[in-house]
Amino acid sequence: MRALILGCGRIGGGLAQRLAVAGHAVTIVDSDPAALAGLPAGFSGRTVVGDVLDRRVLVAAAIEQSDGLAAVTVRDDINLVAARLARLVFHVPRVIARVYSPRAAEIYRRLGIQTVTTTTWGINRIAELLSYAELEPVASLGSDVDVVNADVPALLVGRPVSALTRPGEIHVAAISRGGKTFLPHLGTILEADDLLHLVVLASAADHLAALLRA
Repeated sequence: MRALILGCGRIGGGLAQRLAVAGHAVTIVDSDPAALAGLPAGFSGRTVVGDVLDRRVLVAAAIEQSDGLAAVTVRDDINLVAARLARLVFHVPRVIARVYSPRAAEIYRRLGIQTVTTTTWGINRIAELLSYAELEPVASLGSDVDVVNADVPALLVGRPVSALTRPGEIHVAAISRGGKTFLPHLGTILEADDLLHLVVLASAADHLAALLRA
């Protein structure tokens, strides 16, 4: 993927490095040379100094050849204008704008721009993590799905995996048993000392905790 990132703050710089390490062709634009100089040593992407709303700068950053663009400056209004330019003028296939204001995010959505609202996401995510401390996530898949490990409860021994499955919310992805890990099917019978590896929607974590307690 050829990715163009507008804004080299903490999110923009971190995103650029992550995509570059993953093997994507990354270009990042910022008007502050010092911000670009702060990228990690060995950053394999391309940097462009200039105004992220300047058409000449965007063309120099190869926006016309980009597969995706992320507008992640510190200003919502700049991100909105940049995102609309990318979609309507340069026809970038995938455009995402980072916003601080939930109200602004709603305006973006009405204009057809995909957004990441850090304030709303942060509030919801912290509340979710606080509410199910008994299930410690071992990995997160995006912002709304976690992988958790849990010992099979005694009352579920002898029951099928389907007893813990809730389509679209909770899935038993794998089971570790006797030193081996395998992928179960809905009819797999749970045994004592099984370690369950579950994929759970964050909003369903309390439900999962209740199932395991039961």
